[in-house]
Amino acid sequence: MKKSCNIDSYILVFVCLILAIVLNSCKNDVTNSEVSISPTPYDLPIPKFFPTQLNIPADNPLTVEGIELGRYLFYDERLAGTSNPDSMMTCGTCHLQSRSFECGIDNPRFIGGRPFGITGIPTPHYMLPLINLVWNQQGYLWNGMVYKDNPNAASRNIEDIVYMGVTAPHEIASDSIRVKTYLQTIPGYPELFKKAFGSDKITFKNVSKAIAQFIRTLVTADSKFDKYLRGEQTLTTQELNGYVIFTTEQGGDCFHCHGGSGNPLFTTNLFYNNGTDSIFDDVRDRYSVTGNNMDKGVYKATSLRNIVFTGPYMRDGRFKTLDEVIEFYSSGVINSPYISSLMHHVSTGGAQLSPQSKADLKAFILTLTDTTFTNNPVFSKPTTFPDGWQGK
Repeated sequence: MKKSCNIDSYILVFVCLILAIVLNSCKNDVTNSEVSISPTPYDLPIPKFFPTQLNIPADNPLTVEGIELGRYLFYDERLAGTSNPDSMMTCGTCHLQSRSFECGIDNPRFIGGRPFGITGIPTPHYMLPLINLVWNQQGYLWNGMVYKDNPNAASRNIEDIVYMGVTAPHEIASDSIRVKTYLQTIPGYPELFKKAFGSDKITFKNVSKAIAQFIRTLVTADSKFDKYLRGEQTLTTQELNGYVIFTTEQGGDCFHCHGGSGNPLFTTNLFYNNGTDSIFDDVRDRYSVTGNNMDKGVYKATSLRNIVFTGPYMRDGRFKTLDEVIEFYSSGVINSPYISSLMHHVSTGGAQLSPQSKADLKAFILTLTDTTFTNNPVFSKPTTFPDGWQGK
């Protein structure tokens, strides 16, 4: 009986040993891409007086690792899927931090009112700045064709705009397969993707997610006017006069479309016909999205934050300076059946501002300049990329 018990004990130990070996083998068989990870949640600071509702898709929350990866990809010209210097391009090629993430009139890739991509084809419109987009609930691009409730699932958010930018012939002119395949070969990127998304197998979906995360952190909220609202700084008499002109219908009547102290974004993110034209043949206006006849010649009201950096102005870059824009709203507004009802001075061709009023208005608009943002190293191009490359 005792001998039988000893045999049973040996069998039990043997079985346990085999089981341990099997389990350890299974553990070792788990590939690097299958290891469970938990990216660090990133709590985006909301500036004082800013809205609290953020436009962040549920399937792409902000994380420290995702934002870090997104910054690399935003600036890495190899996002085009090549290391050929003549074919390299990325988001940061045209969206310059010094220009509030617009192209800028002095950019080598700017010509005739519009930037152009790798192929030399100009973009349909001048670009919009990549600032404070996390609060945009109304739709992206000049015509708002990308919005979160769009029946077309491929045109709902910033992630989709990244895909458009990479594949559009007038931008990077690449394709998602080439991009993800090439990035997979660059040392350091697979590890960063694993930290951000749990897999070292690079997908273009995660490329888009990472870049979108970085873009949502591009928050500008430290201008002179912000400091004035926070009680940290005072405005000059001229700037205060300009503020009154900006926020009154009897003055410049700017606030209906661009907001004021009650709307620190300085845009409603809505769409208007602001009286720039009498002929409407643009196939990418708001009408092309809604089919509403009254949306002909209708475009997004851009944010006036850092407007001094983002010329040229209007969707076709027709105005080169801020003075030209102010003069247009003062004396150049064109009436049409489609003009916005908020253009209260259309019957007189504009607000008919005096030279002093125009100067005062400009002085106020310049208080929306945030050089802390345009010089913030957190948003700048990395000095080196994951494999040690220093960029083009």
